[in-house]
Amino acid sequence: MALDGLTRNVVTVWGEDGRRWLANLPATLARTVRDWELTPDGGAYELSYHYVTAVTCADGTPAVLKLGVPSGDSLRTEAPALHAWAGRCAVRLLRADLDRGALLLERAEPGGRLRDLVPTHDTEATSAAAAIMRQLAVPPPPDCPLPDLLTLVGGLDQYVAAHGDGGPLPGDLVVRAAGLMRELCASAPARVVLHGDLHHDNILRATREPWLAIDPHGFVGDPGYEVGALLYNPEPDDRDPALTALVPARVEQLADELAMPVERVVAWGFVQAVLSDVWTAEDWRPGAPSPASRALDVAYLLLPRLPE
Repeated sequence: MALDGLTRNVVTVWGEDGRRWLANLPATLARTVRDWELTPDGGAYELSYHYVTAVTCADGTPAVLKLGVPSGDSLRTEAPALHAWAGRCAVRLLRADLDRGALLLERAEPGGRLRDLVPTHDTEATSAAAAIMRQLAVPPPPDCPLPDLLTLVGGLDQYVAAHGDGGPLPGDLVVRAAGLMRELCASAPARVVLHGDLHHDNILRATREPWLAIDPHGFVGDPGYEVGALLYNPEPDDRDPALTALVPARVEQLADELAMPVERVVAWGFVQAVLSDVWTAEDWRPGAPSPASRALDVAYLLLPRLPE
């Protein structure tokens, strides 16, 4: 297993729990493959925070096995989000053992990413994403365990408390994003199950639907939140002005295709862009390079369009 990037990320996020999980990963993988009667079908996918590999089920169904740190929240929110959608424009959840940190997922085939359409067919890509947003916006089921979207504002508040104006990002921008997020959540026209990270790399080509969403973060809240990640992706680390220049057209298209006031698209785009760079800045130390990405460029692009 080539796990350098996975090891670094897992240890950074989960510390000793992550180290123990990594040490046990080969055994966990072997045990899950045996218990669930799976056959490995090729190597692992590109790894970031989870071990993800193609498998075939006993009945011949192609699937994806996803393993993660059991004490973490990510699989515990991904599973109920996928369950709520029941295959509606998202991969199906075939099996889950959260105490083991294991999900068995439908495999999207052929699996090309929506990012492949950017920038030459960006209108088509945005339309595909908007169609998925409409389908995923379902009411949360009874006793839904997903967290409220407003919990994310805590990350903005923590940044301001820790750095004020002395951090790697403009403090006034983060304060504005925190206040605006509270206003948007308070005025939400509906509360729905949210993907929470619906961008071009998390939408794959498929056969039973043209496109399927993967890797939801899982929240409940304002459907407008979903537009944000699409505005500063793909490749947010690439501060290419040509990619930033796509944002105004995306804003108008999303507002039109989602029947959403353009002001809310702009506002959620700004909030999510700032949130993204705040998350990136969590491990920043004085003297280190700025972690700012194209998300910050998008935030500044949208800033003049925010309500006074």
